[in-house]
Amino acid sequence: MLIKTRKASDIPSSEITPESVYLNRRHFMAALAGGAVASGMSGNALALVGNPAAEDAGRPKWWRNAVEQRVDGMPNAKDSLTPYSDATRYNNFYEFGTGKTDPSEYAGKFKTDPWQVTIDGEVGKPGTFTLEDILKPHPLEERIYRFRCVEAWSMVVPWVGFSLADLIKRFEPTSKAKYVAFETLYDPEQMPGQSSRFSGIKWPYVEGLRLDEAMNPLTMMVVGLYGRTLPNQNGAPLRLMVPWKYGFKSIKSIVKITLTEKQPPTTWNLLAPGEYGFYSNVNPLVDHPRWSQSRERRLPNSLFDPNWHDTQMFNGYEEEVASLYKGMDLKKFY
Repeated sequence: MLIKTRKASDIPSSEITPESVYLNRRHFMAALAGGAVASGMSGNALALVGNPAAEDAGRPKWWRNAVEQRVDGMPNAKDSLTPYSDATRYNNFYEFGTGKTDPSEYAGKFKTDPWQVTIDGEVGKPGTFTLEDILKPHPLEERIYRFRCVEAWSMVVPWVGFSLADLIKRFEPTSKAKYVAFETLYDPEQMPGQSSRFSGIKWPYVEGLRLDEAMNPLTMMVVGLYGRTLPNQNGAPLRLMVPWKYGFKSIKSIVKITLTEKQPPTTWNLLAPGEYGFYSNVNPLVDHPRWSQSRERRLPNSLFDPNWHDTQMFNGYEEEVASLYKGMDLKKFY
């Protein structure tokens, strides 16, 4: 029997998503598809479910099946979930534009099938693999994580994916592997933001983690959210999720993973090294040079209801990850 103990990352019961909505989500989604939704279901619950048939239209069957067969993962943040409409319409994905709604507006025709991912560098089994090859050995989990943007807004999202550690182990990292580098697709014809002279970014987008960060059980590769395949605007078909770091570390639409001996360059650190460090851990005690990080606006919010929350150290995952940074000056290694 698996017994879950309460951790500091858990939230008081007053903020927990209703059990009837979360635990019975699969039954509810099936009922929704058949038109048998109970008339008493709240608007927020409807927002969490949406229309899976329409959202997943055009996705390959193997991808849809893998996401549908997910199991509940641990640990789970117990905060109330952000409505699906907010999580998929308020995004930073500069490949499609700098506005928050640009990704949902311009990524609709982005082609994610077929998709290939190259894994190389300090590994014993390098190669280029289809997305299906990447997913096949890995049963998918649904994990509810907090997502904290460096711009001081946040979400709580049920992501679907698997541990990055399991993927790395498949390709047999060598003793020289100390870091993991990631690269986003470069395709200006499909991603109009990459051809914009106003973005200021040197494409393709790149990110990186220390190997022990990548191997932490919380770090996951994501292929879905809210029980359906990952929408284009959220980084389809394959993105990273590192819940204790600011959101820009969780790189989207990944086409390359390289294990390396040296610390890899990262896009925002190259663009503004005084503002965006390599580690980018959520830390309420270390402000961004232009704004405080002590609080965050949880979506949904508005001008008259900003929905402020106090920022938690490591985004509430201190118990799980603080040991990775023992002895480090977190103000210096920001």
